[in-house]
Amino acid sequence: MCTNYRVPDKQLFSEYYGTPPPVSEWRDKVYKDYFAPIIRRDGEGRRSDLAAFGMVPREKIPPGVHVFDTMNARAETVGEKRSFSGAWKRQQLCLIPTQVFFEPDYETGKSVRWAVGMADGSPFAIAGLWREWEGEGGARLSFTMLTLNSDHYPLMKRFHKPGSEKRSVVIIKLVDYDDWLGARSMEEARSFVTLPDAESMVAGPLPK
Repeated sequence: MCTNYRVPDKQLFSEYYGTPPPVSEWRDKVYKDYFAPIIRRDGEGRRSDLAAFGMVPREKIPPGVHVFDTMNARAETVGEKRSFSGAWKRQQLCLIPTQVFFEPDYETGKSVRWAVGMADGSPFAIAGLWREWEGEGGARLSFTMLTLNSDHYPLMKRFHKPGSEKRSVVIIKLVDYDDWLGARSMEEARSFVTLPDAESMVAGPLPK
């Protein structure tokens, strides 16, 4: 699962995502509940907004309920889980602008943070879902990343603790951005939910 990633530089935003970046500021490195840019469908075009990382923000978890994480949604069961099913069935799809994402590698016997990105160094977009919440000052957005099992994927199977299930984020190809955002059914959206081409990705140690 991915719980930390870096957003591309604002100067690259319009070039790679076809829409200006949000006006408000955000942190380059994103963690749970941080606000970061997402891209949604806007008529026949695209728009960018800031949204909180995690489909159910911590402030929306009722008192007495065990705190749970919703930064990632399993694509295999996304239509069944309460936190994600409504957005999935309503096709509230988004693109998550990303430069690299970070995963723990245990091949040395201890956790080492690795950065994962495109082999050519270009920004990319992770498949996500968004929803709207009422908050202080008006409506606010939140989002989650879609993930798939990657137990047999050459790169992503190297991450996370030994014996644990391996997962990978879903990367939407540049040529598919509008088709993904404009998917008209769950079946159509699912056709874009695939593991990225292994040869297009690169990873290496980048300790904190």
